[in-house]
Amino acid sequence: MGVAAAGILRANPLGMPIGCQTYPVGRMIAKDFPGTIKVLADAGFERIELCSPVGYADSGFGGLAKYKGPELRGMLGDLGVKCESSHFDIGELRKDQAGRIAWAKDLGLTQMIVPSLDGPRNPTMDDVKRAADEYNKMGEQAAKAGIQQGLHNEGFELSMVDGKRTYDLLLELLDPKLVKFQFQVSTISKGYDAAEYFTKYPGRFFSMHVQGWSSATQKTMAVGQDTLDWPRIFTAAKTGGLKNYFVEMNLDLMKASVPYLRKLQV
Repeated sequence: MGVAAAGILRANPLGMPIGCQTYPVGRMIAKDFPGTIKVLADAGFERIELCSPVGYADSGFGGLAKYKGPELRGMLGDLGVKCESSHFDIGELRKDQAGRIAWAKDLGLTQMIVPSLDGPRNPTMDDVKRAADEYNKMGEQAAKAGIQQGLHNEGFELSMVDGKRTYDLLLELLDPKLVKFQFQVSTISKGYDAAEYFTKYPGRFFSMHVQGWSSATQKTMAVGQDTLDWPRIFTAAKTGGLKNYFVEMNLDLMKASVPYLRKLQV
């Protein structure tokens, strides 16, 4: 490794490899999985986060089911990327969590994340408690297999209960050992500040989805071309407990985010 390359690795925020979530390129993956991963690797991404071929079959990931875990892992390695995390739909875990854990283990994953607990749009406190209880049990099963169960924040998690954020209630109700959180940075558009959550809940987060956001235009933008304070976010991420992060926007914006992340030192 040359001096320049070593410098780039050291400069990545938190010293972590730059990752991306593959959901935005699902249609490309459906047509050409290896070719798409090569595009991401060539753009500078060293880690990818997949989506389950069962829960995300309609989003372009169904074809991944034809690969056995070691085959898929080897293919990714040959393309210069690693995968330790994937999203799963809560429905597929309800139906066959043991089978999905087996797939995750086969692939070498250490993180299984659901985008949402899929509760009602206007939940009661009992709804939130039921959802948390169910997910704690799922987290327990995953932990027995050596996998950390995680929760993203979409839909149900952004609802309100008795004047309180459902997300805040879930942070209180979910077992800190059994469930970690993956923060969706773009929820700043709804008032959810990544740095505030990382600071308020030390050790509860293990990942984040990175989106640039402009407060001026109220639009998603490339990281570093937006108005978010990324040094503040990544510094707080140390307190939050982050193990990885994944850029998640359209392909052009993801590519355009890499140069800034390569230079950012936190």
